[in-house]
Parts: sequence; C-alpha cells; structure tokens
Amino acid sequence: MKARPIIVIALLLTIFFSALTTAYAQVRLPQLINDGMVLQRDAKIKIWGWAQPGEKITINFNHRKYTTTTKPNGEWQVESSAMKSGGPYTMDISASNHITINDILIGDVWFCSGQSNMVLPMDRLTERYPDEIAAANYPQIRNFFISTISDVSKVHADLPPGKWLACNPENVLQFGAASYFFAKQLYNKYHVPIGIINSSVGGTPIQAWISEDGIKTIPDYNHRLATIKDTAFVNKVNQQALLAKRNKSKYIKVTDLGLTGPKTWYDTTYKPKGWNHFWLPGYWADQGVSGLNGVVWFRKEINVPTAMTGKPAKIYMGRIIDADNLYVNGVLCGNTTYQYPPRRYKLSETILKPGKNIITIQVINTAGKGGFVPDKAYYLAVGKDTIDLRGDWQYKVGQVYTPGSNGSSDYAFSAQNEPTGLYNTMVAPAINYAIKGIVWYQGETNANKSQEYNLLLTTLIADWRSKWQQPNLPFIYAQLPNFMEVKYSPTESQWAELRQQQLEAISISNTAMAVTIGAGEWNDIHPLNKKVVGERLALGAEKIAYHDLSVIASGPIYQLASIDGNRIVLTFSDIGGGLIAKDDTTLSQFAIAGADHKFYWAHAAIENNKVVVWSSDVTDPLYVRYAWQDNPEGANLYNKEGLPASPFTTEPNKIVIK
Repeated sequence: MKARPIIVIALLLTIFFSALTTAYAQVRLPQLINDGMVLQRDAKIKIWGWAQPGEKITINFNHRKYTTTTKPNGEWQVESSAMKSGGPYTMDISASNHITINDILIGDVWFCSGQSNMVLPMDRLTERYPDEIAAANYPQIRNFFISTISDVSKVHADLPPGKWLACNPENVLQFGAASYFFAKQLYNKYHVPIGIINSSVGGTPIQAWISEDGIKTIPDYNHRLATIKDTAFVNKVNQQALLAKRNKSKYIKVTDLGLTGPKTWYDTTYKPKGWNHFWLPGYWADQGVSGLNGVVWFRKEINVPTAMTGKPAKIYMGRIIDADNLYVNGVLCGNTTYQYPPRRYKLSETILKPGKNIITIQVINTAGKGGFVPDKAYYLAVGKDTIDLRGDWQYKVGQVYTPGSNGSSDYAFSAQNEPTGLYNTMVAPAINYAIKGIVWYQGETNANKSQEYNLLLTTLIADWRSKWQQPNLPFIYAQLPNFMEVKYSPTESQWAELRQQQLEAISISNTAMAVTIGAGEWNDIHPLNKKVVGERLALGAEKIAYHDLSVIASGPIYQLASIDGNRIVLTFSDIGGGLIAKDDTTLSQFAIAGADHKFYWAHAAIENNKVVVWSSDVTDPLYVRYAWQDNPEGANLYNKEGLPASPFTTEPNKIVIK
C-alpha cells in the first residue's frame, strides 16, 4: 500500500519535468516582434528568438517562407528579403508551438532616444494641444515605449515587456510628444507607416547610452566602467548609503507643525494664526523666507459660485518646487513627489461647495528655491468656467531641515547614470531590429561638463552605427533650447558651450541638428512646445534620410569669419531664401571681443546675406559670439523659411565646418 504514493509522486514529477521541458522548447520571441509592429521597408529584416537547441523553425510571412534551426545556445534568426511599404500582414511562426503575429505594417522605423524631453508624453500637453490630440487618428503610426531598466554588469538579450500601440486620441497620450510630431510630419508627407521605438530615460547622461566597445575609447569613462563592474565596489557604495540613511533616521523626526499640531493645517476647522502674505506664483526665497529648505504651507480661501459645484473640477497649480500635497476643503486631491510634472489635479463632484472653499498646499523643498514657478497656469476649472488662483495667499513654515537632514546627499549606486548602464538594457536588445534612423534629444544632464559633450556624442553616433552595421545610418538630434533666467550682459554659459559641442557634431556625415532656440521656456527644463521640436527634427530626416534636396532643413549655420577693419563679417550655410532678422527687428544677441576674449554687446546687420558685426568698445575685433547665453532672449537671426540660426562662437577650437 505504501508504494502507491511513491508511484503517484513519480508520475507527478514526470509530468512536471515534461511540461517544463516542453515550455522551454517552445519558441519565444523578443518584445519588439509582436502584434502591431512596424518593420523597416527596403531593408533586410531580421526575425529572431529562442527555442530548444536544434529545433526547426518555420516562418511564413507576406507569401514567403523562411526556415532555420535553433543554435546550441537556443538562439535562432532568419533574415527576410527587402520589402516595399504596405500591410497589414500576418506572420506565422511554427515549431513545437505555433505563434501568429497580427497587424504588421512595413514602413519606416525610427529609434528615438535620449532623456526626459524625448520621453515627455502627449499626456503632459493636453492643454497645449487639445485639437492635435483629438485629431490623432493615424493607425499607421505606431509607438513602442521601452520601460526603464539599467545594468552595467552585462548586455541583456531582450527588452522589458512592452507593446506596439497604434495612434489614436487615447493611445497618443502615451506617445513621446517630440517623437509623435516628428512621425506625424513624415507620415503626412510620405504616406508610409511610421514606427517609433522610444528608448528614453529622464535625467540620464549620454555615457549611459554608449556600449562598452564605445566607452573603451574614452579613458576616463572606461576607467569608471572597470570600477563599477566590480560588484564588491557597488555593494560597498550601496551599503554605505543605506547605513547613512538609517543613522539619520534615528535622529530625524517629522516635526512639521502642519501635521503634528492639535489640528492639521489642512483641516477645515483649523483657525490660522501667524500666517504671512505670499504672492503666488513665486518663490519663498524672493518673498522673505531666504535659505529655507523644509516644509512650507500655503492657504487660500476662494468663493465658488453655486453653478460650479456638484460637478467634477480640475485644479491647475503650474509647477511646484519640489514636492506637494494639495488639499481642497480638507480632502487630499493630489500630490506629486518631484518638481517637473505640471500640477493638474482632478476634484470629484463632491469636493467643491457653494461659497467659501479652502485650498491648502503642503510644499516640501530640499534644495534651491522652493515655491511656485512663475509664468505657468494657476486656476480652478469646472467645464469652461474658471477661477484664477494667482494673487494673495497665506503661508507658514511647517518644518526647517538642518543641512543634510533630509538625506538628499546620500549617494547610492545607480546604473542608469553610469557608462553602458542603459545601452546594455534599452539599446542592445533592439540592435537586430532594422531601422530607418535615429532621433536623439539629450544633453541637459551633461551640461555641467559641457566641454566633453562633442566627444561623447560623436562616440555614441559611431558606436550605434557600428552596432546596427550601418555606417551611414541617419542620425538627427535636437540642440538644447533656451532655458533659465535671462542675463543682460555677455557671460559664460555651460548650456551655450554644450550647444556649441552639439553644433560641431554636424561635421559628421549624414547627421542633422534641429535648432530649438525659441522653443524653450526660461522656467521649465521640459518646455511644452514639442510640436516645433518634432517638426524641425522631421526636416532633418527629410533631407538626410529621405534625400529630399529641396528641403531647407536648418536655420543658418556659421561657416566663416573674416576681419574687415573694426568689423567682423560672418558667412553662413543653410541660408535658404536669405538671412533675415525675425519680425523685421534689429539683430540682437551678437557679442564681439578682441584678443583678451572680453565680450561686449555688438551692433549687427545683414549685408548681402552675410552678417557684419562691430562695436565701438572693440577697435581690433577677433571673435564673435551669437546667442551665447543659457537663455538668449531676443536671438533673432533666421532664414526666410522661418528657421533660427544656431548659437555659435568663432573662437579657436570651437569652429564648425559643415
């Protein structure tokens, strides 16, 4: 009798291991090979995956049949002949299992990569582009978003889970805005399906996107890679950061008076005493609270008409530095943990009441100037009715952080900020996928070491072209836009230097740069005008990837400077129909210097499609700079096609030859 349980267990184990073997034997496809995918036209297409070693794989696609046998390591791959644009098609893959991939299009695939301004979704721009979103019915534009994953230790075989989404008013909210407008312009012009693979991570440096082979050519970063590939080193760094955080937590207590008093400050029965006036929007450092990192509470009473109550509402609080919790009539209606997203909080129909309503906001800031970013939208909306929330508020300090007490200085290892950390996981697994070209929007994170950016960018271009085995793979990139406060005297600028480094990269064949001066915002590192950016990127693609020689793809690009007495004469390429001063104003943002490199604002005029620059302050001029500022407000040299000139300097070692 005792033998029967043993037999049953043996049978169960046999079934289990048989099922395990069968599961392993079945064909598995990479994430990109999926329903709704766009495959590259006029190019050999690779279809690949994994299965049991030695297994026969058969693929039927577009009236053609392909067969292969899995390698000893379980990998397999077939390569189809080039196809014209079209679809939708179905692909059947047969082995020990059968897979059908539906709704396949053949068109152009663009690998769009970089940091947050490339990934910024259309959902963040609903107020700016409501008509664009409502009209976004382009089923032949498809987007594949790659979720963030990083690793410096090894190259990954596949991407994290994802799917192809066809463009419609709902799905487009998940598309990166710049890449969407890029794709839309190309689709409307060439009428072929467009696939976007968006591989971008906010706040990441360019070196994280370069492979180990590429990084080896840059000694400092190669040394850093060797260090971080030592797991003992990484573990030690992380342990030290964790220990520091734990030690601090023993002594830090939440002493926010807004939460720990007899009544919370967002309670509707709380009676405010000792609160001060604050004009919103603005920063508290500019309104009498200097040098404070901590928690500050803001409060405002508003009168709401009966007609605006009993309905869903939305409150817009611009941008807040850094984190916030927003309460309306004592109810938490929204919170954000960092400074960049726009504050757009939904209120249910039960929140607002006729007459007096109380808005209370807890703002937590750990560095820099805390408060409400100016020149943003601050209002309450119910349908088309609005209440302006700018103006007089009250504030009170809830907690002051002592230096280092918030733990913000604790450093833990982050692979996404290290050499190869994102290439290994978000680029390498896509290398087999045939593409039309690359679109790149990145640089903000590298601005603190701007003078090395050209080396890194040219390395990345060569590296990715080598990996895709396309030495002339089109590479289109966005130059950094205007950002930060306006300076009214000539000055040094890391952002200007980085733009110069980006400008110099157009000397590489089959590259194009979209100048985005005029499309930025002084108070937002994520400017909203992504339509202009996407369309200027598309112009670059039209010229170098679609070989449309009639396209003026760029604004004026500085080429040559010649000295004529006390004047410097500048020659440009890409002048299109001719040079102009935008809005028929006087040219501005030109500065001139002599041998001492001390720059003065200069007069500038267009003569015979050249720019002549002079100043009474510099009698023997040698150098000119244009738009050499973080935020060169008023930079107005354009061509007649309406495209802005790139910022530049004529100084030695910074000269572009296109």
